[in-house]
Amino acid sequence: MSDQTGYGPVPPPVPPSPPAAAVVPAGFAGRSLEVRDNDRSQIIIAGRDVNMTGKQPLSAANIPESELDVVRRAWVDVSSDGGAVTTAADAVRLLVADDQGLAVLAGPTGYGKRTAGIRALWELSQAESARGEKPLGLSEIKPDWDDPESPDISSLPERPCTGYLLDIAAEMSGWEQPSQIAQSLVTHAEKLRRIGSYLVVVADEHGWPEELSGALGRVVVRTKARPSARRVARRHLEDLYGKPERVRWINPAPSPTGQGDAGEASHLLTKESSPSDAARLAALLAHAEDSDEGLKSALAAFQQWRTDVTRVFKETEGKPGDRALLIAALFLSGDTALEIQEASQYLLGKPPETDVEVILTGPDLTTRLRSVGAKVTGRHATVDHKPGYAQAVLNHLWRQRPDIHLPLLKWLDHITAPEQPGAARLPAISDLLVELAITENDIKVIEQIRTWIDNGADTDEHRRLIAGVFTKAADAEALGPKVRAKLLDWSHGTTESVATVIALVCKSEFADQYPQQTLVRLRHILDRPERDNAVQTAEEALRAIASHAGQLPRVWKTVIKWATESRYLAGYRGFLSLLDPQEDPYVLQVMLEAADQNPEVKAALLRGWRSVLADTRVTTQSRDLMIAWAHALADDLVPNDLTLDILRQVTREHIYTSPVAAFVFGEAGVQYDEPVIALRRQLQLPMLADTSPSSPEPAES
Repeated sequence: MSDQTGYGPVPPPVPPSPPAAAVVPAGFAGRSLEVRDNDRSQIIIAGRDVNMTGKQPLSAANIPESELDVVRRAWVDVSSDGGAVTTAADAVRLLVADDQGLAVLAGPTGYGKRTAGIRALWELSQAESARGEKPLGLSEIKPDWDDPESPDISSLPERPCTGYLLDIAAEMSGWEQPSQIAQSLVTHAEKLRRIGSYLVVVADEHGWPEELSGALGRVVVRTKARPSARRVARRHLEDLYGKPERVRWINPAPSPTGQGDAGEASHLLTKESSPSDAARLAALLAHAEDSDEGLKSALAAFQQWRTDVTRVFKETEGKPGDRALLIAALFLSGDTALEIQEASQYLLGKPPETDVEVILTGPDLTTRLRSVGAKVTGRHATVDHKPGYAQAVLNHLWRQRPDIHLPLLKWLDHITAPEQPGAARLPAISDLLVELAITENDIKVIEQIRTWIDNGADTDEHRRLIAGVFTKAADAEALGPKVRAKLLDWSHGTTESVATVIALVCKSEFADQYPQQTLVRLRHILDRPERDNAVQTAEEALRAIASHAGQLPRVWKTVIKWATESRYLAGYRGFLSLLDPQEDPYVLQVMLEAADQNPEVKAALLRGWRSVLADTRVTTQSRDLMIAWAHALADDLVPNDLTLDILRQVTREHIYTSPVAAFVFGEAGVQYDEPVIALRRQLQLPMLADTSPSSPEPAES
């Protein structure tokens, strides 16, 4: 079998049953809440935008086009020895066999399992098109389990006519009950098959318990050979990058007849090279300058500049000033040579030199910078002309000089402070630290950076930088599960500064990728005894998640459970924060619209109010929320009758407790503005007419 795209005929899948027509509950059709004259408002159709019932599935995102391009245009199914690599073909056969709809690709890393899984799903989608059916939607599921040690398989998405990819290779070793989880995946895939969908699971080498039953063994594809790295690199150069002329650089050694010349990059690809290594080399060669120097730079970058880094550290033995200059150039690449020199002197703990004789002794600054690998143009110095060089030096430094870890991190605090040269380079500096952790694949790097939180500067810049490192590392393929577990550990029982950093992570793209795990970590932070900076940052993060498309039902159901069933302080704070319209009225507007259409939602709102008003720890926040609702009513941000009805019910039940009594009847020395006075009048009249201390508690509606 050649490395041509495609395997030949694919058994046509059984056509899926047509999905049931969507049912719109009575009263939902055509209903919307329209808010006028408010630039912060949105138009909400509760029946479309939010569904407060049912289980919220894990997030699934479209498989990136870049990966689809590889399986469409540059597919390789031949090994280095010319044999067939049948991983994808075997997966296709399993997916359509006996309506099981599941293929588990098991094996070591570096064998192209993920790409093979995408290829299998793409082949099935092509088969659907050939039958005149709609192609499959191809999505990847994020393993966003509440408890990664005991994942809830019932939370996997179930869209019709979809090919799902689920990569759990990095977390399977931590499963508490592998056989039970594996069987649940088999059962889930059978359900998917009935709606025309499929599931490909990427597993590690030993985690899938196939030996326990025939059902678990039937779905496994064992990766026994990897695609030829040389063929992968060639196909990428030819078909992805359109650079067939550069294939000469990876040509193999001459044949026994002596014909042909070995390419300059040929020695970098062996039988043990992974497909991902081949793809990385092809990308570097495709983007290199078409010159001897460009080729040399690409090859050095692929080898992570090992030769250059070794040479530089050997030549700078006994020259701490030059090594400090190199470190400063890594993090401040592109700044002026003078700024880099000043930063290097600060790293050494030395003031600027004032002895003229010393200043005039030794090589020039430009010469010193060039000797450590920097490029100097005019007044500026950079190492960006050598892609990957900065990372290679940092990795070497981290491994070989462990005593410098904390001093280096503290120095980074200095250069990234406001008005310092590194302040504008926070993203680049964060990327260097993230890649350090990922390439080392060592959780100890993350733990070391965690110690920097309390040992560094007490600034927002410092905390944002570390949060950025944690955010990116948490989504890394191999290191990510370990980092996510650490974020959970550090979200409770820690200092305010550490908890604040974890809350900042929860405000980042981590919440987009792992919304369920984000909520778990926020719950611990929101449960802190005092409403400190960490708690307030967590409240901001919670509101931000609730405003993301499709996430409000998940957030609301979680928070109302915290508040009314578990009686967590986190639930009270979360409830009050979500329904506060001061920053953005969106969540409150959606919840009230849903309450108007669904009695269960209204009942949940009433239960939440009763819970928070009964806990004195949130008295001040409860009063503030009532004031905020008064202003929302005055500004026509919320429906008048429904909002008044909810407030009347909760105030009637708590009229003799603070903060309701103070809000309704006023308190000495406190002046309220007109919106509060207007709401107070509307609450007082019916309440005074029929409420006494012995009045029975009204039933929920």
